[in-house]
Amino acid sequence: MKKKILALALSSSLLLGLAACGGGGGGQAGNKDATKVTLVVAQTFGDRSFYDSSKEGAERLKADKGIELSTIECNGENHTTQMRNAADSADVVVCVGWEFYDIETVAPEYPDVKWIWIDNATGAPVENVLNITYAQNEGSFLAGYIAAAVSTSGTVGAVGGEDNDTINDFIVGYEQGAKYYGEENGKTINVVKNYANSYVDPAIGKECAIALNDQKADVIFQIASATGDGVFEAAKDKGFYAIGVDSDQKYIDPEVIICSMKKEVGNSIYDAIATLIDGDDSRWGTTWVADMSTGYVGIGYGEDGSKQQVPDDVKTAVEGLAQKIASGEIKVDTTRA
Repeated sequence: MKKKILALALSSSLLLGLAACGGGGGGQAGNKDATKVTLVVAQTFGDRSFYDSSKEGAERLKADKGIELSTIECNGENHTTQMRNAADSADVVVCVGWEFYDIETVAPEYPDVKWIWIDNATGAPVENVLNITYAQNEGSFLAGYIAAAVSTSGTVGAVGGEDNDTINDFIVGYEQGAKYYGEENGKTINVVKNYANSYVDPAIGKECAIALNDQKADVIFQIASATGDGVFEAAKDKGFYAIGVDSDQKYIDPEVIICSMKKEVGNSIYDAIATLIDGDDSRWGTTWVADMSTGYVGIGYGEDGSKQQVPDDVKTAVEGLAQKIASGEIKVDTTRA
C-alpha cells in the first residue's frame, strides 16, 4: 500500500524549500515543495454552513501558504474508501464530519500522513490524527438566550439534522440558554424540537420548521446543514424568525435570520495546518476542543449594515454571558463526556 511522507512537518529540507518560496503563494500544481492537502467532506459543498466553512479555510491556506488543495465530496457514502483515496496522494487529509469514524483504523495504515478529523474524536489518541471538536453547546446557549429574548409567543424551536450526540449537543445548550433567559426575566419559555433525518433536503427542513411553528415556535434554530435552507424558507413564508448555524448565515435572508451560532470550522482548519507548516506538529495525537474561550465558538449578527432584529441590550447581555461561559462561571450542559 502506498504511503506518502509528510515531508513538511518532518523534514528540514522541505521547511527550507518553503522559506525559499516565501511561505507559499498560490499552491500551483507541480510545486514539489507544496504541502498537499485533501479536504474530504461527508456530504457535499454548497450548504453555506459547515462544509463550505471548511472549504473556505482550506482555500485561504492555498492563498496564504501555497498548499496544493484537492477536495472530495462523499455524498453520504463510501467514507472509508474516500479516506484511503485521499491518503494515497496527500500529505494532510482533513475529514469533515462524524461519519469518518473508521479513521481510527485507516490513519495507522498511513503513518506518514497527517490526519485531521473535524467534529468528532477517536476513542483513544492516534499518533497521526488531530481531532478537532467544538463546544457548540456553548454557542447554542447564547442562541437559545437570544431566541427567548426575541420570541413573543414564549415558544422557540430547533430543527436538527438527525438525532445524534453532536446535534443534541447544540440542542441541550440551546434549551438551557432559552430557559436561562426565562428564569432571569420571570418568563416561562417552551422549547420544541424535531429532526429532519437529512442534511441535504431543504423541503424536509421546511416541513419540520412549519410543524414547530404550528406549535407556536416563532424563533427556530436550524441545525441541519443544507436542510436548514428550508427552515429559512419557512420563516419567510410563515413570518417567524430563524437562527443560522456554523457560519454567519444572516446574508442568506437578513429579514428573517436574526443571528447565527458560529462554529469556526474554516478558521480551525486554517490554524491547525498553518501551525504544521510552521513546523509544529505537537497537536497531533490529541483532541483540540475549540470553545468559546478560544474564540472559535460564538454568535454572528451579519455584516455591518445588516438589518438587526436583536436589541442592543440583548447583545450586551449575550456578551456578558459569553464571558461567564468562557471563564467557567456558567457551565453549559453537553451530550459529550
